[in-house]
Amino acid sequence: MSNISHINNNTELAPIKGLALVFMTFAVSCGIFMNVLDSSIANVAIPSIAGNLAISANQGTWIITSFTVSMAIVLPLTGWLGRRFGEVRLFVFSTFLFTIASILCGLSYNLQMMIAARVMQGAVAGPMIPLSQSLLLANYPPEKKGLAMALWATIAVAAPVLGPILGGYITDNYTWPWIFYINVPVGILSVYLTWMILKKRETPIIRAPIDYIGLALLILGVGCLQILLDQGQDLDWFNSNIIILLSVIAAISLSYLLVWELTEKHPIIDLFLFKKRNFTVGTIAISLGYGTYFGGVVILPLWLQTEMNYTPTWAGIATAPLGILPVIISPFLAFFMKKIDLRLLSALGFAIFAYCSFWVGSFNTDISVGVVALARFIQGLGAPFFFIPTLSILLSQLPNKDLASAAGLSNFCRILAGSFGTSISVSLWDTRERLHQSNIVQNLTDYNPDLQSALHYFQNQGFDALASHAKITLLAINQAYMQATNDIFILSGYLFAAMMIFIWFARPPFLSNAVGAVGH
Repeated sequence: MSNISHINNNTELAPIKGLALVFMTFAVSCGIFMNVLDSSIANVAIPSIAGNLAISANQGTWIITSFTVSMAIVLPLTGWLGRRFGEVRLFVFSTFLFTIASILCGLSYNLQMMIAARVMQGAVAGPMIPLSQSLLLANYPPEKKGLAMALWATIAVAAPVLGPILGGYITDNYTWPWIFYINVPVGILSVYLTWMILKKRETPIIRAPIDYIGLALLILGVGCLQILLDQGQDLDWFNSNIIILLSVIAAISLSYLLVWELTEKHPIIDLFLFKKRNFTVGTIAISLGYGTYFGGVVILPLWLQTEMNYTPTWAGIATAPLGILPVIISPFLAFFMKKIDLRLLSALGFAIFAYCSFWVGSFNTDISVGVVALARFIQGLGAPFFFIPTLSILLSQLPNKDLASAAGLSNFCRILAGSFGTSISVSLWDTRERLHQSNIVQNLTDYNPDLQSALHYFQNQGFDALASHAKITLLAINQAYMQATNDIFILSGYLFAAMMIFIWFARPPFLSNAVGAVGH
């Protein structure tokens, strides 16, 4: 049984009003902004960070996956942590540690230190998003709770727009550590104002039990699986004893986790939610869709910088338009959700994603920055239709008591899928590049007229025979990466198209249960 050690009846306190409400909103928003910003700001800086830490660009993606997988693991613990320590204390402490972790990221001098700092940053980032929603809803007047969620959604959607541009600008004009150091003043301000305004409005403290065995199995299984995906390419997959060991540990841990959670009285993951048809369909759709989408979010700036010679700033400018239309459309989407079948809206989002993926899959090395930006801009049209209606579908037909658990579990699956999607996409990208490069090189024989023409061209430009062959080799690698990038996005297009069909396995009625449960 739960042992309530302290109760602060903050539910009886009057809502915050006036200037204090403005400062409280600003304080919580600062925490949201830097949290969501960090999920996108590092993407365009990966090649620069990798070069500075003396690692490959592909290894640099571990900086992203270590953050997201640790955040996903901690997400299911948010409810227990909030009850055990108080939501105000937990938000303030998480924001403080997020700021400290940001400093450690900037100070990192090797990959090991960077990953450790990002794991810490991701772990404390997990509770910040749901807690920010909870604190806003608990302290806003009833008639303004809709405004609170609208402000939250606007900030959560706007940050990814600024992330690539800000990350690119800072990397080009200063140094990459500053993409983490800019969190410091924002974090300090958020911690100070939140504590000063909300410290007397703490939530009840409840000493509730926690599923330690389930948590340990979750960390062990997911952690080994993520390391397997990150290192598999470098270690030649199952030709490596380390990969075999990781796969065995992951399989055993996750299998035992499923059995344990089905019999545990206080499970860390409520697997019985998957008995609900709409929750299962919606969670699979949103997880596979997000994993596919996030893999492309990482691959595109990586390709632009490593193969197309874009600076971080221009890579940011080319990819940032993805977030413009969601900022405009999201506030009005509720109107359509009341009048149109949510499956149709969700399918529309997947269709737009599929169209833009096939479009990027047709790019060549002569593509302009304007066309890249236009493709990303149009893809942004699909983001709110993909995310918000699908979330409403998976939360539909659930009793109110299960909404928080369902939102937490779906967010856990979605964010974990994003991390796995990144690792799989980068590994597949590298594998396809080697295959295409091998095919191209096989055709570059002395009897190939195109090769002879290219050699004559470079020699006429003043290059000797050796340098001319080196130039052609670089062109072959560049073309191989272009074809590999096409492969990734064409595959993404087919996966999005499949989700268009899959979402129709959900069954109406669809209740509007998404308010206050949206992740980031």
